[in-house]
Amino acid sequence: MSVDVLVETAIRRSPAEVSAYAGDPSNAPTWYANIRSVDWRTEPPVRVGSRMDFVAQFLGRRLAYTYEVVEWVPGERLVMRTADGPFPMETTYTWKPAGEGGTRMTLRNRGNPSGFSRVAAPVMERAMRRATTKDLAKLKEILET
Repeated sequence: MSVDVLVETAIRRSPAEVSAYAGDPSNAPTWYANIRSVDWRTEPPVRVGSRMDFVAQFLGRRLAYTYEVVEWVPGERLVMRTADGPFPMETTYTWKPAGEGGTRMTLRNRGNPSGFSRVAAPVMERAMRRATTKDLAKLKEILET
């Protein structure tokens, strides 16, 4: 069973501002509750081919994985993928103009878990949706304050 979670929010900042902050992996621990650290394997800033090591805590487990940027269009779209661990995943951020200088941001996580993670996929998907909804609310709070 695959996992596919899409969450969106409106943020009262321009797509350029939102993508500059949200699209910088160094900021992830400030707005993702489950991400503990991000260490760059390549030199910043973000570009296609950038690689970063993420450490997260999810459903009581420590997860360490490496993301690689496969698509980067500043102000519009960021796609990162990992093939590490029991849950290879792709994360996509999109930013679109939304009335009076605001931004409609979407965050999509999808992947095909294997092993035990495959059995737990329905639980993981619900937990990911809850966590991602909270993460976007935190991002909105940071950027609008």
